Amino acid sequence: MAGRLVHFEIPFDDGDRARAFYAEAFGWQVNVMPDLQYTSVSTGPVSEEGFPIETGYINGGMFDRATGSATSPVLTVDVDDIEAALSSIENLGGKTVTGKFAVGEMGFAAYFEDSEGNVLGLWQSAPAS
Repeated sequence: MAGRLVHFEIPFDDGDRARAFYAEAFGWQVNVMPDLQYTSVSTGPVSEEGFPIETGYINGGMFDRATGSATSPVLTVDVDDIEAALSSIENLGGKTVTGKFAVGEMGFAAYFEDSEGNVLGLWQSAPAS
């Protein structure tokens, strides 16, 4: 459903330190994905595909602050069409930070700056096959 917060991202300066911190502080499961230079984060129980199976949980990720699109935590909003969302955002005074890009076969992402200078993410799921 479009408009929901569906993902979060936390930048780090030291990946090992950040992964250990969140795993210990909150019991989050972290999975390093070296091919993507990314760490996936599960905040609660997940299905075999990695999706939350209980309400109240969203999953996220961590990335190196030096190579990422943002320098502070990012909330990601689900949309039906990233290009249309970016167009609307720009018409409302926001800016595209990183245009639409594929995330494996799962879907597409983009980053934008809102009217207040905050960087947020957009998510568009891949069409069901």
